[in-house]
Amino acid sequence: MRRGAVKSWSVRVLLGLLALLALVLLGAWLYLRASLPQLDGERRVAGLNAAVTVTRDDHGVPLIAGSNRHDLAYATGFIHAQDRFFQMDLLRRVGAGELAELFGPKAVPVDAVRRKHRFRARAEAVLESMPADDRQFIERYVAGINDGLHALGARPFEYALTGTAPRPWSAADSLLVVWAMFFDLQGMQEPRELARGWIADHTDAAQRAFLLPESTEWDAPLDQGAVAASRAPIPPAAPAWWGQRRPVGAPLRTASADFVDSVGSNNWAVAGSRSADGGAIVSDDMHLGLQLPTTWYRLALQFPDAQGKPRRMVGITLPGSPPVVTVGSNGHVAWGYTNSYGDFLDLVALEADPANAARVRTPNGWETLASIEETILVKGAPARKIIVRESSLGPVREAGGRTYAIHWIAHLPASLNLNHRKLETTDTLNEALSVAATIGIPAQNFVAGDDKGNIGWTITGVLPHRTQDAATASFPIAAGGAATTWDRPLAPAEYPRLMNPADGQLSTANSRQLMGAGASVIGDGGFDIGARNRQVRDGLRALGPKVDIKAVYGVALDDRAIFMAGWRTRAIAALDAAAVKDKPQRAEFLRLLQTGWSGRASVDSTGYRLARGFMWALHDQLFDAANSAMAAVDDKATMQAASTRWPAVVARLLDERPVGWLPAAYPDWRALQLAAIDQVIAELTRDGAPLASATWGARNTAAVAHPISMAAPALRRWLSAPPDQLAGDSNMPRVAGRAFGQSQRMTVTPGKEEQGIFNMPGGQSGHPLSPFFLRGHAEWVAGTPGRLLPGPAVHTLRFER
Repeated sequence: MRRGAVKSWSVRVLLGLLALLALVLLGAWLYLRASLPQLDGERRVAGLNAAVTVTRDDHGVPLIAGSNRHDLAYATGFIHAQDRFFQMDLLRRVGAGELAELFGPKAVPVDAVRRKHRFRARAEAVLESMPADDRQFIERYVAGINDGLHALGARPFEYALTGTAPRPWSAADSLLVVWAMFFDLQGMQEPRELARGWIADHTDAAQRAFLLPESTEWDAPLDQGAVAASRAPIPPAAPAWWGQRRPVGAPLRTASADFVDSVGSNNWAVAGSRSADGGAIVSDDMHLGLQLPTTWYRLALQFPDAQGKPRRMVGITLPGSPPVVTVGSNGHVAWGYTNSYGDFLDLVALEADPANAARVRTPNGWETLASIEETILVKGAPARKIIVRESSLGPVREAGGRTYAIHWIAHLPASLNLNHRKLETTDTLNEALSVAATIGIPAQNFVAGDDKGNIGWTITGVLPHRTQDAATASFPIAAGGAATTWDRPLAPAEYPRLMNPADGQLSTANSRQLMGAGASVIGDGGFDIGARNRQVRDGLRALGPKVDIKAVYGVALDDRAIFMAGWRTRAIAALDAAAVKDKPQRAEFLRLLQTGWSGRASVDSTGYRLARGFMWALHDQLFDAANSAMAAVDDKATMQAASTRWPAVVARLLDERPVGWLPAAYPDWRALQLAAIDQVIAELTRDGAPLASATWGARNTAAVAHPISMAAPALRRWLSAPPDQLAGDSNMPRVAGRAFGQSQRMTVTPGKEEQGIFNMPGGQSGHPLSPFFLRGHAEWVAGTPGRLLPGPAVHTLRFER
């Protein structure tokens, strides 16, 4: 073939390939466009009682209006499905243990752990006993979800990328979404108990009391008159593992470089006696893992109640769960949540019968375990069969060579109900607190205020009625020991409650709520150290006697490094003249602590990052061997899981310097601290970067992305938020990590929702081609106050009978 002919043929082939590529890209584009939701127009719907309108503003936030609450449930399901179906699908699969059906064999181990709890079967049982109106309410929501999914011009894009198809929604699926939140909010209680059990096995009573204090000086309980800290004496000698390094070849469990705060949520309320207009002000920011789309879906609802009285709800919903406002305002009462971190799960050791492997002894006596076969469907592979063993106290698991029953409040039918609906029509704080004590969700701190200026706190969600000391329940219960630590749900009348405190404010932030009466009712399931709530409390007090909404909202943006300041002081003291002599990197570390400190977790601060690294390097120096040993029991069991108060323990040791607790590898306490500083220097300069480049923003850079980007990394640029450097950290109100932080911010006076403030990461839509995919995200990053209520209508979708 002649050269010209070859060249011509090559050009034709290239043009053909380009044309084919263009067709493929055009097809992909058209497919993506077809899977966008319907924003305008009219739809005929069988089963509606009357017309419903869905208007959306320029952020995609809907106002759903109609004359029947069940009709609004249908419309909510429709728009949830069109904007967020894949997110909903993931949540139900997390709750049921069905992820492998989407993601293949790699998800089987996760599913196997979830299947132990058999929440799909429990969901079906709850539906059977649910009041008829609640069941109908869910069914209308389910009908809306399935109609919304089928009305898309193409299935959601995630299914094309995973090579799967969405399956229809069911009423049980909506309950499974709530149980997925039980895993998220209470899922660390098993590793916590196992970590504390390991510590109990490897300490004496005095060492254990010192290492696992029940409170510290950082706590700011609601009952301020109670003693706020317990200071056990420092025993004369440390346990044998103290300050030892992990064995050669053991997995490294260093925390100093990459620890991300795993607890979250702040809420507070200011009484009308301290607000500028006499109404209560309620603020809430719940901290969760961040991804796209975000956890919450904003909306407003407008409907008449049973007496024909007009109602308007505004706030956030959890797509897939029963369609009620999770956090928000009904015009008379506003409320917000933080995870309560009470103790709701016990691990009860089981003693096996040597003659019969299925027979075990519990604290209630001998019994035969039930065996249930569960089938896990696996994409691209045969289904897996697993056997779930159940005792009268719950499903059975193995850990550290022992067998335990998982006695979890989430297994009770009462753990989940639709009583949250009743908050929509409460008119007073007292009514709202009474309703809160009956709601079946993962137990939360419920802080609320009403339009008359009252404020109050209680726990919402099912609490256990305890039959033993609450402190005992935070460790595994021995086989054949005393009776288990709870026997039934606590009656609503027994719930702790606080109203209208004298100082006109309330706040919670996952830390100890009470030190006196009522504390044992809640128990300690992993309270935060308390520094965050203390800073919230003091920040509210500093606002003065008369405050407005913007000032109260501003507390959520407080990134002052009060907790970390003491660690900076200790590091500076360790770096004396002898320590820095002929040590240029230590000298630079000292210089940056002194000059690169802004007093905040600001993005430009090197001093903050170095002080934080110093604290966590000390953690590694002292708890390395213990963490490695705990890993053999449970991969999430660590000292941090056992007690978030470990920094207060280490601070006491550095300040008091007891000889019996100085690790043998160091001649004095100063040498230990210098070793920690050297560890931080080594970590931050490992790639040749100068220490001065180690700003907090360089470490705390947002990595918020759609989960499908993990399976298709080439698409990450279109499926992620900008890599913004974020101010804030754990142990301060403005909690911010790379993929963890304030999942929303809300501040509102009930009845004055037009003045309410709201921020949310991401946007309303889960679709990357939607204009609402990231609308509002930049305001969340900057902390710019946004409106709570939807703005003027830009789109209108109408549902007719």
